Amino acid sequence: MLSRTAANLYWIGRYMERAEFTTRLMEATLRLSSLSYGVDAARAAWVSALAVVGRGPPPGEATTQGATAFNVCRTLALDDDNPNSVRSTLSKARDNARSARNALTAEVWEAINRAWLDIRDRTSPGGVQTTLSLIDSLKANSRGFEGALVRMLRHEAFWFMRLGSAIERGDNTARLLDVKYYLLLPKSEKIGGALDRDQWTAILETVSARNAYRLLYQAALKPWLVADMLVFRDELPRSIVGASSEVVDLLADIGGRTGRQGEADRQARLRHSRLIENNIEAVFSDGLHEFLRAYIAENNRLDAAISQQFRFP
Repeated sequence: MLSRTAANLYWIGRYMERAEFTTRLMEATLRLSSLSYGVDAARAAWVSALAVVGRGPPPGEATTQGATAFNVCRTLALDDDNPNSVRSTLSKARDNARSARNALTAEVWEAINRAWLDIRDRTSPGGVQTTLSLIDSLKANSRGFEGALVRMLRHEAFWFMRLGSAIERGDNTARLLDVKYYLLLPKSEKIGGALDRDQWTAILETVSARNAYRLLYQAALKPWLVADMLVFRDELPRSIVGASSEVVDLLADIGGRTGRQGEADRQARLRHSRLIENNIEAVFSDGLHEFLRAYIAENNRLDAAISQQFRFP
């Protein structure tokens, strides 16, 4: 496979995963902001959503005045100047899919193209119900892509797209969890209160893990258990360990087929070994924020190593 085609496939995986995550982030924040905790709490929730995707103000800066549901949903879904908006990421996924068209099945191409066409001409997220309708449509398109992808032949095209998805998934979960601990809860609210509980519930909904939490812990919602699940439970595909394990396996699959192994494999295995030897108590002791920022930086280095190992242009 040409290096350019491999890069196209890898970035299809990253962009489609990012589009789905941003869609789920919008949905969870919209539902959280609709609860009766006041205007300030609603604005804080929308500021946090922007911060997760790198569009919010630095933590501690009081710039929440324009953080309304309409403005933030427009930024997250439709803003062409936001490189992480759903429309921007779907557009880039489609461009990469066009370049790698011969490596894709008809179903995968149609799913990506359908997702792009569905949002291409949208000019406004509309009111709450219209926005929820848009979100449902985007989620359906993401499921269509995932369904088409799992039916592909297991070879380089499939593995490179899944590799991009896994790298993106770990990054998204780390950013989401970091923002919750660093920014989301207003200073006037107590930890463990109703707002704190609903924010953790919104995070579980963002990563589609509300029922998974009940199955794994069979306990009332506790922040440290949510953090444990999102970081260390490999049964959850969106956990940091789950994404890390998938990256190791996918690089091994690609290396076994192509014979091309190197620094990316070494970094991925080393990272996964450190993660599975750690635990949530040690992470909290050393600082969750520091752990998550270190993981995000390490994930970026691994992304660069993958690009170099497979000679992405």
